[in-house]
Amino acid sequence: MTEQLKNLLILLAAIVVVLILVILLFSGKSSFRRLLSLFLEEREDYEGDDDGDGGERAMPVKQQTPTQRRRAAIEENVQKRTSEPIVEMATLVRKSDDRLRVIESTGQVRLVDEYYELIFVTRKGQKLKIECSADAYEKVPFNQQGSLTYKRNTLVKFKYYEDTVFN
Repeated sequence: MTEQLKNLLILLAAIVVVLILVILLFSGKSSFRRLLSLFLEEREDYEGDDDGDGGERAMPVKQQTPTQRRRAAIEENVQKRTSEPIVEMATLVRKSDDRLRVIESTGQVRLVDEYYELIFVTRKGQKLKIECSADAYEKVPFNQQGSLTYKRNTLVKFKYYEDTVFN
């Protein structure tokens, strides 16, 4: 084998090793890429593409439509996804709603696309985003610890010292 052929093989092997390293380090789900993105971008007030897999482009929270905010909240959610009711001790820390009010020419007012959400914090510090009815939304008190029963991100009941609120 000639000296030139050996040098060519060494060069090709080096190129293959570099390509493999680039693929491993910069693939969409690699931890190295996530770590690198922390230093290259400011993402404090952005929601959306955290893992760099080329999904939706991140945009400021204020520019998102209510549907996009709801979808982002569901995607970031780490709640358990079982079909059986789950019971946890929790405290209500935030209420959120999204309603479209339509006024007809006859003066009739109606609400369309209503969405009510309660955000609880469990004893372990986990945030739970729970959908509920308008009635339950009004009745559940803030900063009241109680037994939260929910099924697939939907409120079943919230039982606290003074009362029980059903969905």
